[in-house]
Amino acid sequence: MYGIKSFEIKKFGAKSVEKKPDLVTWEEPLEIRLGFGEMENRQQKSISLTMRTPTGHDFELALGFLFTEGIIVNLDDILSIRYCVDTGRQTQENIVRVELKPNIEVDLSKVERNFYATSSCGVCGKASIESIQQHCKVLMNDNLKVSATYILSLLDVLKEKQVFFKHTGGLHAALITSLSNSEFAILREDIGRHNALDKIIGAAFQANMLPLEDNILVMSSRASFEIIQKAAAAQISIIACVGAPSSLAIETAQDFGITLIGFLRKDGFNVYSHENRIE
Repeated sequence: MYGIKSFEIKKFGAKSVEKKPDLVTWEEPLEIRLGFGEMENRQQKSISLTMRTPTGHDFELALGFLFTEGIIVNLDDILSIRYCVDTGRQTQENIVRVELKPNIEVDLSKVERNFYATSSCGVCGKASIESIQQHCKVLMNDNLKVSATYILSLLDVLKEKQVFFKHTGGLHAALITSLSNSEFAILREDIGRHNALDKIIGAAFQANMLPLEDNILVMSSRASFEIIQKAAAAQISIIACVGAPSSLAIETAQDFGITLIGFLRKDGFNVYSHENRIE
């Protein structure tokens, strides 16, 4: 299965030792390159290097990253997206090149630095409260309501759709589900929680589903500032995380009108901001 590798291990038990195959999460680098400018004078920038799980959603990951960083705004900004080709001989599936249309202006302050993100913790070049205030609006939808029972039910949806996690136990997941359509749910997995979220935002971007104001985001991880920053860019009103939130995540959710839930368990959860949306 793509995204999973098998290794032979020696397993030590209480009364026995045995050799057996073990399925583990596939981790490889992905470089995102940006092409922009007039057609006769195109420029290229390498803007991100992240360690990700190749699950077939690299284009979504690239688009989600570019969108949440404020580099692209609409699907119409994109001229093409493809894997790089090595002098016409070989497709490099660890390098994605996104070509912007010639009329799209690029803020070089957002792309001149090389971003680096490990699988465990993302590093965003513009991930600061000041920068997201420039391109993320405060969510004021106080009429959005959801029951606590529905929030609790999302744990089962998360578990059911985590295909790669079932085999490896080593992947994070991001799930979006619509409050207006109970049958709608999209999940993406990755060894990095920020990558999983970029993938799902990129999927929504490609499908012209943004903004996601009437959707709930469920994360199998803790709630870091970066998770809130990316959700704010996609205008997600409610975030439910299995893990704990950080102080900056809570403060940012409060400032941007996001309902933040942490410690989501079968028997309950904590609400850290804008609790008026939870009934």
